Amino acid sequence: MAHLIASDRIEADRAALLALKDMADYAPVNQELAVPTLIQLDETLTQAQEATLRARKALAAARAAEANAARVFHEAIIGAKAGVVAQFGRNAQAVAAVGLTKQSDRKRPARRTREGA
Repeated sequence: MAHLIASDRIEADRAALLALKDMADYAPVNQELAVPTLIQLDETLTQAQEATLRARKALAAARAAEANAARVFHEAIIGAKAGVVAQFGRNAQAVAAVGLTKQSDRKRPARRTREGA
């Protein structure tokens, strides 16, 4: 993954581009560093930043939809388990089949003895 350059550094680069635009006598030897090329690169960067922002918003919306769907599903399963207990009783094998503990499989609480008595 490519290392992102800090936004304050990019803002400083854009300020430098603005200064280069104002220099009428700027004539670089390398034409890849000419003002029109730099302007095009800045526009490409802006488009990439906008695409990233759109993707982040889409990801946040997808995560919210997933969380909502998970909550609705979980609540429905809890209701279904309660329905199995109501239909078949607390000690039925169907209760164990849906992941609950049958009444007969629960341990009775042990009687505590008093140490002072």
